[in-house]
Amino acid sequence: MSELTFDTLLDDGNYQGSERARLENQVILDELERKKKARNLAVPTDDNKVKARLREIGEPITLFGERPPDRRDRLIYVLSQINAARGEDAMQVDEESSDESSDEEEVEEFYSPGSLELLEARRFLAEYSLPRAQQRVAQQRIDSKMPLGRIIDIRKKVFAEVKSFANLGSQIGDERPVSQVRFSPNSKYLLTGSWAGNVKLWNVPDCTPVRTYRGHTDRVGGVAWHPQATKSLGEDVVNFVSGAADLSVNLWSLSSETPLATMKGHADRVARVAFHPSGKYVASASFDTTWRLWDVATSKELLLQEGHSKEVFSVEFQDDGALCASGGLDAIGRVWDLRTGRTAMVLDGHVQPIFGISFSPNGYQIATGAGDDTIRIWDMRSLKALYTIPAHMSNVSDVRFFYADELPPSHATSTPTHDVAMNGTDEANPDSMPADNDKGRTLEEWKYRSGLYLASGGYDGFVKLWSADDWQLLRTLPTDGGKVMSVDLSHDGRMLASGTYNRNYQIFTPDGGI
Repeated sequence: MSELTFDTLLDDGNYQGSERARLENQVILDELERKKKARNLAVPTDDNKVKARLREIGEPITLFGERPPDRRDRLIYVLSQINAARGEDAMQVDEESSDESSDEEEVEEFYSPGSLELLEARRFLAEYSLPRAQQRVAQQRIDSKMPLGRIIDIRKKVFAEVKSFANLGSQIGDERPVSQVRFSPNSKYLLTGSWAGNVKLWNVPDCTPVRTYRGHTDRVGGVAWHPQATKSLGEDVVNFVSGAADLSVNLWSLSSETPLATMKGHADRVARVAFHPSGKYVASASFDTTWRLWDVATSKELLLQEGHSKEVFSVEFQDDGALCASGGLDAIGRVWDLRTGRTAMVLDGHVQPIFGISFSPNGYQIATGAGDDTIRIWDMRSLKALYTIPAHMSNVSDVRFFYADELPPSHATSTPTHDVAMNGTDEANPDSMPADNDKGRTLEEWKYRSGLYLASGGYDGFVKLWSADDWQLLRTLPTDGGKVMSVDLSHDGRMLASGTYNRNYQIFTPDGGI
């Protein structure tokens, strides 16, 4: 299969070519048309008149637990269904009620002017994400052919290790609550941001301080690593980003205690931040009801994205690099296509603010944690919620899928196991074949492990680990009794970290040891 790029991507104008696709598209259009007409229906606001109208059309005047606004919405829905069945444009309820009702303004799609830099960024994002998506789908096809017995064996092994996680130690992180914790890409460091306005770097699992970064004057809301930090990047270039309540987004190197660049533009507190998988862009969520996209190289704002009715708290990129998800205090999440600027999916289901959001490594599932104490799993293929987990006794503050390194820890330091023949031909030693097979099976298991479980933290003081295929609880870990503000899983699968309101952070490992 040739590599998929922006230039080789075919523009198929007949994407609705199949009969099934046409029918599905028509159903969606009909439903949108019904909702559009429903907004223009004249429906009484007086609850007694609403009940009378429901009785007139043969509907129950009330349902168990139904409130007056819900009853009016039900009347609108029923009338719109009747109109659709009759093929009528509108149904007048009565003249008196039409005087009481006010017409809602239709929300039309609008476009904002974009800069040339944003256009170039969108093109780059398309060129960057297409090959990655192609590789991900190819790997998923390989995984789909894995024998069921092998899958069961891998699940048993991985979940047995996850269920053995225990507290290794705790450390005082700062003078005020630790708002976010994030492991470095090489899993050797932990970055913490706190309400004291500091960002700190720690050795793990020793929990010894390395450096304190001072550049914010108010609460740090989020920190995020460059994807190649502590791996191929040098210490003197941008390695991580932080956002704070002082309205600024700072870019940092590992070697300097002062920021390399400060990006300003938000009109209110900055909550979470995220690094794009390419390392070229940064996203920041803010209480000014927007999230913004920044160019790391120029420290300039590329995109100001509106779409939430209240403060935006969380933001996260898909691993392919094509999508970005945002979660707000309006209890709504949105998935944005960075290549076009359009909304790819609306995550509407939570009844309280969304505090945490995470893309699964499979690319099409999203986990959101909210103030309604639940985690919702969303499927972008079906554009709806797949599962709801009653996760914690209080706010779910953070959710994180496990993202594995490209190679398992045992492969990173391994050396070739076959002998090289002296005659210049590379002949495999029969004695080394079992070892090669073992390595192949280990690599297969490691690739399948990525995204197999996720972690969550709640204000009930617990960190929980969940399976990501049947969404069952694997392990409950107590912290220091304080609200858990953030959780993260190391990329080597050996550590779990949590940051709490009590100014501490905790490290958990399998069997409580390294």
